[in-house]
Amino acid sequence: MATATLPYSSTQTEARQAAQQYLDSRLANGAGSKEQKPFTVPEINIAPSFSSSLEDRKAVAAQIHDACTNSGFFHITGHGIPEETRQKILALAKRFFKTLPREKKEALHVKNSQYFRGYEPADFTYVNPGDWSEEDAAPETKEGGYEAGLDPTGGDGQYRELDGADVNGNVWPSEDDVPGFYETIKEYYGQVLSLARHLLRLFALSLDLPEDSLDAMMTHPGGIARLLYYTAPPNPQPLDPKQKDKEIGLGAHSDYECFTILLCSSASGLEILSPDDTWIPAPAVEGSFIINVADFLMRWTNGVYKSTVHRVVNRTKNERYSVPFFFSINYDQMVETLPSCISPGNPSKYPPIRAGEYVLERLRATAKDG
Repeated sequence: MATATLPYSSTQTEARQAAQQYLDSRLANGAGSKEQKPFTVPEINIAPSFSSSLEDRKAVAAQIHDACTNSGFFHITGHGIPEETRQKILALAKRFFKTLPREKKEALHVKNSQYFRGYEPADFTYVNPGDWSEEDAAPETKEGGYEAGLDPTGGDGQYRELDGADVNGNVWPSEDDVPGFYETIKEYYGQVLSLARHLLRLFALSLDLPEDSLDAMMTHPGGIARLLYYTAPPNPQPLDPKQKDKEIGLGAHSDYECFTILLCSSASGLEILSPDDTWIPAPAVEGSFIINVADFLMRWTNGVYKSTVHRVVNRTKNERYSVPFFFSINYDQMVETLPSCISPGNPSKYPPIRAGEYVLERLRATAKDG
């Protein structure tokens, strides 16, 4: 990968205008390509990918390739993260949102962080910036949480924040206010980060690249973990493609980074926009994580892997908690189309961008005054 520098305006344009155009095109009626095969969210047992056999790892990678060229979403089982660890982080989310007084949460508000870290009330952002201009846009009922830059390997000492600053931008509640918060996050974040690095090697194999070809890009990656809470709606509505939803947990959007590893409670809510512009509820698979392609992978693959548009609408009478982990490469890395995905008849559709600056601009665009 080249490490050339770019004018900041180029990254800003891609993060603001180009990203919004892509989202708008997918949300427009008839904008999606017609399906070539039935839309599915497959379940992939990745246990064989931990084998010493390259052929076993390639077999899992082939399943990932199929999923990424179909729905862009898939479940993984056999991931090796204990159920106890998964349930502890969901319980922590519930404890934070339900027991910490509002004034304590407000003191940690993301408006006080230039990196959008901390507590985020429901009315502070729209993940689709275009919703700010709609008078009848449904309010998002999410509440946002925390990012923890906790690399169990120690990294390489070269971590930089989204804007390139040599600082630690994390925000934490005090131990007295939420006992065990940091240690629980540290345990979960460390294990999911290790899983993310493993998955990126599988993504490399899925693109017929050497499995270590992207390793240099994740020596000090900027993965962002969040705790999210979706309230139980007073009048839950079934999915109806012809009816605009009045209460949205998280608006239609694509994720910014390489891919997302999602853990969620038993309450359903995730809905995926299929290639023929139909909202499809994501099925539940016990003990799994949900993985979805994000913008960096789409740019790397020249659109072969699509950054899939999705949203969250709680259609049950139960509260919903989720813990997405947005896996990024090193924030000081340039993201540009893989040479193997470019040909004379298929030139790169995407100009290079700086990873950290791109994510930061996307975050800024979600705020009303961003």
